Amino acid sequence: MNDPGPRHLAVVRGRVQCTLDETIPVDRCRLCVHSARVVVGGRELPSPARAYCSRCRDTPNIDMAKVEEVICDDTRGEGFRSITSIIS
Repeated sequence: MNDPGPRHLAVVRGRVQCTLDETIPVDRCRLCVHSARVVVGGRELPSPARAYCSRCRDTPNIDMAKVEEVICDDTRGEGFRSITSIIS
């Protein structure tokens, strides 16, 4: 099977095109399991959600209002899924 790889979602007026039918506020990406990395000032950083899960709750202090792009690994078009279902 052909893996399309991560999607690069541009932040436009504080929102990202999460699925074909839905744009969401970029703040929701902070808690989404699909949010792998974010781009701030041209630098890729671990997303707060992914860092929280993988580093024993050591999250970077990222101002989501400054995020330019979200690197998303949702290749099935599921959309937002909260990390709380994983960490609880």
